[in-house]
Amino acid sequence: MIGSLAYFSTDIIEPGVIHHTEGNRLSFGEPDGSRSERLKRIADTLIAAGFRCPTTTRIRHEIWVKLLGNVAFNPISALSRATLAGICRYPPSRAIAAAMMTEAQSVANKLGVTFRVSLEKRISGAEKVGDHKTSMLQDVEAARAIEIDALLGSVVELARLTDTPTPHIDTVFALTKLLAKTLEESRAKVSPA
Repeated sequence: MIGSLAYFSTDIIEPGVIHHTEGNRLSFGEPDGSRSERLKRIADTLIAAGFRCPTTTRIRHEIWVKLLGNVAFNPISALSRATLAGICRYPPSRAIAAAMMTEAQSVANKLGVTFRVSLEKRISGAEKVGDHKTSMLQDVEAARAIEIDALLGSVVELARLTDTPTPHIDTVFALTKLLAKTLEESRAKVSPA
């Protein structure tokens, strides 16, 4: 198994049709931090195809860096219907995102993960993506199930296991679970019997 992260901004136009907005980076790394020959072959193949494909000895750390954004931006966008730029440019939502990311970072730190990127730099990077709708917001708008447990529940579970307080994440998690329940009930009413 090789760890991988995709850094693309896309929109699902319709089933099977994806609009690529920005990004061409795929990061790969061995879970044990080694630099294997298979990792090099995969990266070389993707680089030849035009992708940016750095390999890393810190794939677990990179996963956490991406998760910091996902844990905050995805549910805030789903609840508010705001884009990344909208969330980052509105001081109250930017503050909530920063608080959630700080809590997730505390969980990661207890698991031995340290960060080279500041939270402010991570938020500024999301703002630069612009008026992109997160995957969770796209799912809400398309009446699809939303990825709550993978993006929020995993952090909540790890927070409990590490005895780390996460009041902002817990609150947004509860609200997002309610949103998912409401959407599911709406879909059930519309579905033919």
